[in-house]
Amino acid sequence: MHDARVLIDMGDEAVRRLARRGYTLDLSSLESLQSRRNQSIRTADELRADSKRVAQEVQKAAKVGGDISALKESARKIKEQIREVEAEQEQIQKELRELLLSIPNMPLDAAPDGDSEEFAVEVRRVGTAPAFAFEPRDHVDLGETMGILDFGRATKLSGPRFSIARGVGAALERALATLFLDLHTRRHGYVEHAVPFLVTRKTMTGTGQLPKFEEDLFATGVADRELFLIPTAEVPLTNLYADEIIPPAELPLALTAFTPCFRSEAGSYGRDTRGILRQHQFSKVEMVRICAAEESQAEQEKMVAHAEACLKELDLAYRVMTLAAGDMGFSAQLTYDIEVWLPSQNTYREISSVSDCGTFQARRAGIRTRDERGKTVPVATLNGSGLPIGRTLAAVLEQHQQQDGSVALPQALVPYLGFRRIQADGTPSEA
Repeated sequence: MHDARVLIDMGDEAVRRLARRGYTLDLSSLESLQSRRNQSIRTADELRADSKRVAQEVQKAAKVGGDISALKESARKIKEQIREVEAEQEQIQKELRELLLSIPNMPLDAAPDGDSEEFAVEVRRVGTAPAFAFEPRDHVDLGETMGILDFGRATKLSGPRFSIARGVGAALERALATLFLDLHTRRHGYVEHAVPFLVTRKTMTGTGQLPKFEEDLFATGVADRELFLIPTAEVPLTNLYADEIIPPAELPLALTAFTPCFRSEAGSYGRDTRGILRQHQFSKVEMVRICAAEESQAEQEKMVAHAEACLKELDLAYRVMTLAAGDMGFSAQLTYDIEVWLPSQNTYREISSVSDCGTFQARRAGIRTRDERGKTVPVATLNGSGLPIGRTLAAVLEQHQQQDGSVALPQALVPYLGFRRIQADGTPSEA
């Protein structure tokens, strides 16, 4: 969430930057609300001062036996006015907050212009996309033929956009998650967390999923209690420090968690309906970093390297892209997408987004630290996938498939699985 005073002071510059991501900032409405808020605060303060003065006059008049009826009536009217002004102030504050909650983060100038993936700028390519002497199969054909993925029974249980991994497929998912967690905790310095998968409306608002994206969430409730299924572990990990002041010496914080993620994928129907690329439920290892505001861009580069390390361990070809300003998530000021090569589609597809949110989420969630003068200031928050299990499994199957229908697994997975190859019939093999 933005500071209204900052947006107003920036003026046309704020309008320009937000326009780059397709948002039209109504500066006059914002200025009017802020002015009305400030005026109501001044009026309330003046009335409270009047109330205090009249109360003192009542006390003085009562001591000398004077008539205090007129003073008491004046005190009553002032208190009534205070209640009216406070109610007005509360309504104005609500309107201002609702407006500020609807305004996306301002993109950094490093984000290229544009409003779709077509305008993303390639930063680098790593690895060589595999060349096959045969027609490569997609992960759906490979997984179903092997018997390690089952989409039909998942649909029977829950409807479309769900999947089941079985046997070696389930073991592979577990191995990928453990590999990623080991990399992040042992090599990259993250602290692993086991977090709730159901969170409150306030928690969802803190990281920017609410109020704007409620249709994208799965909600549940018992009696009068409302909870939301998390779309990513970014939500509980970041909000762990909501309404707290983090000592500067403890920054940066590096947090990771392996959780299921639940997304309605509203508005995406018809896209990636085949396989495990876009599902209502999937598992992911998430990375979150919390740091001083001036360190956020350096921390983002670290996080990109940490996500890349996972792909390198698996011998997967990929590329890094800088997303266009109009194609970034609501809370991001700069986002790098990492895209893995999928042979069946003959293209790169997103497997990780690493976003620098600046102080945007911290303002919403009340996460602060202290500057060199001891003043409380918002921290910066960053998040990134490190990595999603389903999309990684799809890339492993597709990039490492063999002509005989087997899959030669990356060496990094062997210690977690105990075998080197998945045979065409879905059985493990050490050969």
